[in-house]
Amino acid sequence: MQDIVYFLSNNPTALYIVVGLFSLCIGSFLNVVIYRTPKMMQQEWHNECQMLLHPEQPIIDDSKFSLSQPASTCPKCKTAIRWYQNIPLLSWLVLRGKCGNCQNPISMRYPLIELLTAACALVVVAVLGPTVQMLFGLVLTYILIALTFIDFDTQLLPDRYTLPLAALGLIVNSYALYTTPTQAIWGYVIGFLCLWSVYYLFKLVTGKEGMGYGDFKLLAALGAWMGPLMLPLIVLLSSVVGAIIGIILLKVRQENQAFAFGPYIAIAGWIAFLWGDQIMQVYLG
Repeated sequence: MQDIVYFLSNNPTALYIVVGLFSLCIGSFLNVVIYRTPKMMQQEWHNECQMLLHPEQPIIDDSKFSLSQPASTCPKCKTAIRWYQNIPLLSWLVLRGKCGNCQNPISMRYPLIELLTAACALVVVAVLGPTVQMLFGLVLTYILIALTFIDFDTQLLPDRYTLPLAALGLIVNSYALYTTPTQAIWGYVIGFLCLWSVYYLFKLVTGKEGMGYGDFKLLAALGAWMGPLMLPLIVLLSSVVGAIIGIILLKVRQENQAFAFGPYIAIAGWIAFLWGDQIMQVYLG
C-alpha cells in the first residue's frame, strides 16, 4: 500500500488517471444516490405516518428499496441492467444512449454527472496536489455534487448527508487539516445561525417560510470545513451563482417553480474551499 501511495505521489499523470477513473465510478454511484435517496425518504415518511395514524396495524414493506436494492433496471421494459451495460460513460456511448433491450432513450444526465464528478475531482487534485487535504477534498466534492442534484430535483437536502458532512468537517479539523478546531466549531455554529436568522426574520415579517432547514445545515457543514471567515464569501458567491442560474432557468422553463438555494450554497462552498483564500486576497487588495 505504501508503495502505491509513493508511486502516485511521485507520478502526477498516474494520479490523475487513477482519480479520474475512480471518480467516474463514484459519479455512476452518485446517480443512484440522487435518484433513490428521495424515494427512500418518501418510503420512510409513509411508514412513519402509518405508525402515527394506525399504530395498531403492522407495517408491511416488501419493497426493500435502498441504495443497493433492487438492482438497476430499465424504467420502461424493467429489464435488469447488466454489469457491462453499467460501465461509467463507456456503456452509454456504446449503447448510443439507449436501453440495450427495448431501445428506450437513456437520459444524457447520467453520463454528464459522471463526467462532472470526474472533472471536479481532477480540479481538486490540481489545486491540492497529492495530500491528505486532497483525499478529504474529494469526499467533500462527491457529497456536494449529490446534494446539489437532489436539491435541484426535489428541494430537499437530506440530513443523512448534511449532518455527516458537518461531523466529518469537525473531525478532520480536529487535526487542523483546513482550519483550527476552534474555527471549525464557530464556523459550524455561525453558519447555521446566519441563515436561520434570515429565515426567522422573513417568517416574522411575511408569515411564510423563505427557505428550508437543510440550507442552514449545509452552510453550517461548510463552516465546519472552512471556518467562519469563509462564510461571508460563500453567501456572496451563492447569491451571485443563484442569480445567474436562476435567470437562465426562468428563461428555459418559462414557469414559476420553487427556488432551491442549496445547490448554489454547495457550488459556492466548493469554489471557496479551493480558491477562497485567493479570492479574499484579491478582494481585500
